[in-house]
Amino acid sequence: MRFIPTRLIAPLLLALGFATALAQGFGPGGGFGGGGGGRRWTRWDPAGWPIGTGELELGPDVKTAREVETRTGDQPVWTNSPAFLKDVFTFARVRYDKRPPPGPWLPRTGGWTTDLPDSDINLAFRLQQLTSMRVDDAGRIIRLTDPELVDYPFLFLSAPGAIWFTDAEATALRKHLLNGGFLLMDDFWGEAEWENCATELKKVFPEREFFELPLSHPLYHGVFEIKAKLQCANLHLGTTSEQTGVTWERPDAHEVHHRAIVDDKGRLMVLALHNTDNGDGWEREGDNDYYFRNFSEKIAYPLGVNIVHYVMTH
Repeated sequence: MRFIPTRLIAPLLLALGFATALAQGFGPGGGFGGGGGGRRWTRWDPAGWPIGTGELELGPDVKTAREVETRTGDQPVWTNSPAFLKDVFTFARVRYDKRPPPGPWLPRTGGWTTDLPDSDINLAFRLQQLTSMRVDDAGRIIRLTDPELVDYPFLFLSAPGAIWFTDAEATALRKHLLNGGFLLMDDFWGEAEWENCATELKKVFPEREFFELPLSHPLYHGVFEIKAKLQCANLHLGTTSEQTGVTWERPDAHEVHHRAIVDDKGRLMVLALHNTDNGDGWEREGDNDYYFRNFSEKIAYPLGVNIVHYVMTH
């Protein structure tokens, strides 16, 4: 498994933070982020609850986020010097199948393409902008059974509330994580989605249990100092929360959980961010100033940067 050298990950811009990014013209109204629809359409009831979603469908040959049409038509672009072409961090998104069929007990139908490609590329850009990391500008989309999985120690799985692993996928993921890999899951809400996610992870680690990661963990005290597990709302609820105060997508999803699975030495292998949508914080950063300031800047990016920094240096 190819790991990024730790010398590339020392944080550089702690004092300036997002002020530097905004001064360079990024964020709301800047060089990327604003624009029309998303990679998953959503219908909302009058109270602001999601009542139906549709997914982006991609062919099996799509390998990177750059190959997927952006919702904005304007994404950040950067390059790495030839000396760093192999010493880069790559944000690798897991392609998976949903539980067949998604029964009525699963109120959400979001899948692996949720927030793709903008969330992946925007977070990658912020990582190379706010730290000294060298970051792959294209990202990777990969199946758990792909032989190239060993080249991507950091895996991201979006909307795991309806995941369904085959035996081969569970075996491949278990081997990958025990060999030093890491899996981040984000954007699923309520107890039904949690139960499905936890059940599928039991296929991978039948002998291990999730536990709530305490705020004393060093992950929260890395590039950014994180003192609370805050709820990152989707764009719709986030922008209306200025008036309503509502940031949760389910009546049973008020409390944010960061649940982890570790190996025998205590190394993080899995982190599940439940009842929160950091992916929208990355994807929709340019759509609304209030949303950017209160969700992208204060919640989604600090947590995302800290997770990557911690995992790739431990």
